[in-house]
Amino acid sequence: MDLAGVPKRPTGICILKGMQARTCLVYTDEEIIQLAKSESPAVVAIDAPLTLPPGRKTIEDRSGEHLRVCDRELLKRKIKFFPITLGPMRVLTVRGMGLKEALESLGFKAIEIYPGGAQDVLGIPRKQKGLDLMTKGHRRLGINGLTDGLSDHELDAVTAAYVGKLFIQGEAEVYGNFEEGAIVMPPDG
Repeated sequence: MDLAGVPKRPTGICILKGMQARTCLVYTDEEIIQLAKSESPAVVAIDAPLTLPPGRKTIEDRSGEHLRVCDRELLKRKIKFFPITLGPMRVLTVRGMGLKEALESLGFKAIEIYPGGAQDVLGIPRKQKGLDLMTKGHRRLGINGLTDGLSDHELDAVTAAYVGKLFIQGEAEVYGNFEEGAIVMPPDG
């Protein structure tokens, strides 16, 4: 899913069965949880930070580090991102962490993914280059069921679902670690 920072904005969802995609937009955490309950996914891949940097107790705490190990790995690989302690990312981080906790309390595995970075690794143009090019990039991967006119949120959710599929198959890379913060990405090269 491409999680919005606040429920007033749309969250993109993609349910990927095999290579058949189905997308939609939802708004509330309750809608997301109900979808998870009805679909029973093997993994929920979330485009949102799901952990805090080391030493921080809350997003407001400024005594810990600014970056997580997984963030440093993105920098090392020259993948652009917004640090989770800046601006609107703070709200998204709080929502993502809460949603992860709610989903995991129901028995679902939730992982953090980063669609923009994954698109870079997979050679898919990011949304700024045009949604039609992004759709074509997903189709090149063999993802079916994508109609023209999908929103950028739905297309980022398609990327998230694809990375989740790679994770389930043991074909993804994990930047960082699940104890201190991990971003799951497609294999690089």
